[in-house]
Amino acid sequence: MQCRSTTASATLVMSETAQFTDDTVFELQRHFRFQWEPAQQGFVLLYPEGMVKLPGSSGEIMKRIDGKLTVRGIVEDLQTTFPGTDLRGDVIGFLEHVHGKGWIRPKQAG
Repeated sequence: MQCRSTTASATLVMSETAQFTDDTVFELQRHFRFQWEPAQQGFVLLYPEGMVKLPGSSGEIMKRIDGKLTVRGIVEDLQTTFPGTDLRGDVIGFLEHVHGKGWIRPKQAG
């Protein structure tokens, strides 16, 4: 899973070490927007200073970070969509990566 930023500032502020469980629900940070970008032929994450291209499986995982699905739900949905593959390790690694970059956060109560 590889994410490519179009600007160096995409790292933003590093978060604390990712601590989450199968029951954690993630949402995008406030200033980010996830969308399909026809010009890029793929999913992108937009933020005020630029854009991050999310090719392949990165986009598939980010598509499921909707503030509703738990980590377990994301893994189960992906394994249903792409049967025959154990994706848990890749999903957890990606979530740790994007959480560490400050793109997502555990959903706030309320």
